[in-house]
Order: sequence, then C-alpha cells, then structure tokens
Amino acid sequence: MLKVQKKLQDNHPMDLVSTFLGAHAIPKDQRATEYVQTVITEMLPKTKDLARFCDVFCEKGVFTVNQSRKILDAGKRYGLIPKIHVDEIVDTGGASLAAEVGAISADHLLMSSETGLRAMAQKGVIGVLLPGTPFCLMMQRYAPARQIIDCGVPVALATDLNPNCWTESMQLMIQLACLKMQMTPAEAVTAATFNAACAIGVQDRVGSLEIGKQADCIILDCPNHQFLPYHFGINLVETVVKKGHIF
Repeated sequence: MLKVQKKLQDNHPMDLVSTFLGAHAIPKDQRATEYVQTVITEMLPKTKDLARFCDVFCEKGVFTVNQSRKILDAGKRYGLIPKIHVDEIVDTGGASLAAEVGAISADHLLMSSETGLRAMAQKGVIGVLLPGTPFCLMMQRYAPARQIIDCGVPVALATDLNPNCWTESMQLMIQLACLKMQMTPAEAVTAATFNAACAIGVQDRVGSLEIGKQADCIILDCPNHQFLPYHFGINLVETVVKKGHIF
C-alpha cells in the first residue's frame, strides 16, 4: 500500500503524505507481543523512503501503552515521526503517551483525561478529532472539543476514512464539529485547513492562502463560512483549485 501511495504521489494531482499504521489490529493467529515484534523487526525496516509517520492504535483490547511506546520508539529509529490513535473507547493514558513520545498528532481523544490533554498542549501535540467515527458507530459521545481547546491543544479535523467510517466529506466533518462538538464555524474551518496541514507537517506549503504557498483552495456556493454548518447535507463546492490549476 505504501508503494502504491508513493507511485500515486508521483503521478496524481492530489498530495499524499503516507503513514505506516501496521499496528492497527492484532491478527487472529498471533498474540499481541508476537505481533509487536513482527511490526518492529519485519515491517518497519521496509518503510524507508515510503512513509513519513508511524502510527499505533493505543486502545483497550488492541495495543497497550507500553506496546505502543515500543513501536513508536522503534519507528523513530527508522526516521518516522510518531502519530497515535488514542482514548477512543476508554482512557488508556494515550494522550499522555502522545506527549511523552513527541507525537505530531493524536487522534480520537473522546475519553482522554485533562492531565493527558494538558501534557499534549505543553508538547504541541495536535489533537485530530474524527467526528465521523462516533456518528457512524451511533455513539452518544463525541470528542469534547471545547475542553480540548480550553486545555490549549490545537485541534484539527479529519474524516477517519476507513471501512467503519466510509466518508470522504470534509464538509460533513466541519458540520459535525459544529453541531455535535460545539466548535464555532471559524474554529472548524481552521481545524480542517491550517491545523490539519500542521498535523502532517506540511503547513509551510499548504493549509492557508499565503504568498509562497501552493494555490490550493475551493470556492463554495455560500455567502460566508457560517453557512458550512448551516446548509448541511449537500456538496457546497463550486470550484476546486489545486496548485493553481482549476479542476
């Protein structure tokens, strides 16, 4: 998959930034400790020049804090910057681990403690909120965006596009952020643009309209940014501009 992404990056108009997430689930025919070793000794050495980040799903029933730390530290030895999925179902202390290992971002954060969030804020870890996941899983709880922001954590938004959250719509994520997580439209737009670029380390060239950056933007059929959550359920994009080219 990483090799395919590299080829697409060379040939596709979209920008792709690859993350190695070998530790997302434990195979049925292996124990967790065995699989952690497989990830470290067999998978990570093959990621050279193919990925920029190493991610782990640190959650009850998946990878523990110690196992996640071991994988992320090993990833650093191969030049991969840590990312981490944490505290989606229970508070495992994953937010504190994100701060400890110097992760660029931590995803989900539904159940993270205030102690963990403040540790993230001190280390500049970006909180990537994925409101599409609790929405499609019919959960009653969403990430506490107001608390996360109040703790000083910069917040980004993403789709969490995967087989259990099948959506590519960032407009829907902005709408859910406002309607379900009490973010303001301005906060949600910032989270989906500049802060999202920071979460993958490309804020020097995308994420905002500034001289010297790529001309990446969309023109929406609405009078202002407040209409993004107000006029929901449709595609408001009228024009896409990528690297200065109109699509």
